[in-house]
Amino acid sequence: IGKYNIGVTAGIETTLCDPSWIQGANNMDLILASSNHSIESFRRSKFELKDDKTGQLKQIIELSTKTEVLFEGADLTKYFPTKYDKDLNSELTDLNTTLNSIPESFCFLTTGHWMQGAFGEDRKNMGFTIKSFLETFKNQKNAPALIMKCHSVTTSLLDRDRMLKKINKIKSTVKGNLPNIYLIHGEVSDNGMNLIFNHHKVKALVSLPKGEGFGRPFLEFSLVNKPIIASSWSGQTDFLNKDYVRYVKGELKNVDKSAIVKNIILPEALWFSCDSSDVGKAYKDIYKNYKKWLTKAKRQGH
Repeated sequence: IGKYNIGVTAGIETTLCDPSWIQGANNMDLILASSNHSIESFRRSKFELKDDKTGQLKQIIELSTKTEVLFEGADLTKYFPTKYDKDLNSELTDLNTTLNSIPESFCFLTTGHWMQGAFGEDRKNMGFTIKSFLETFKNQKNAPALIMKCHSVTTSLLDRDRMLKKINKIKSTVKGNLPNIYLIHGEVSDNGMNLIFNHHKVKALVSLPKGEGFGRPFLEFSLVNKPIIASSWSGQTDFLNKDYVRYVKGELKNVDKSAIVKNIILPEALWFSCDSSDVGKAYKDIYKNYKKWLTKAKRQGH
């Protein structure tokens, strides 16, 4: 279309891009991707195009376009450490009141879309995050709570009910006296998210995605100088320092058929699977050694 064509993309969360993505990228003169992970997924993706009748190899589809990482960054006027103690608008007042009403003084926060996939197979890994939290802190006196800022398809009341049912279904699989889980559902502005991040009861972020093209919530939360538990693979590893965040161990596994999305999430692709025992250790480590991790978090924020 132009004399010089630039394609901009967050890429893909898995190890492979669909052939159509590679063909599209090759129509460009330059591809700017959000992370090294994204670029590697493009470079790793090679496909053989064969003749339907003879089966003979016609073409190998692979990336030929120049690529560079264009770091997305974050808006420092919207995400920063602060105390919200006066001059709050109605949204912030409601959020602050809601968070203040939570009886627990120590809360983990998780955020993200709860997308398609069987238990433990959705991309943001919300179901697994819930169950691992429940298993870690069940039957514990003065246990922390988990706050979930999430929705599925929409921010409707029906979607909220769907989220609550999914949470309760997972709770029913864990025996014992369970810690509390709170759901924040619906539209929240950048100012609202920064209030949630900074609230004195929100002590740490836990996010265990199968893969991220970039991982914006990690970056924005890191700017308020609080500890982070994260998957140790994909886009967020570009900017989360392994010495300052609690990375969770794991391995790459094939995408489950329940999470496949045509032309996007391929059955041949791999993505990250967390080590459940290490997730439990991470929860306990942050909870029991919070001051140590708070110091590390400030360094990550800096």
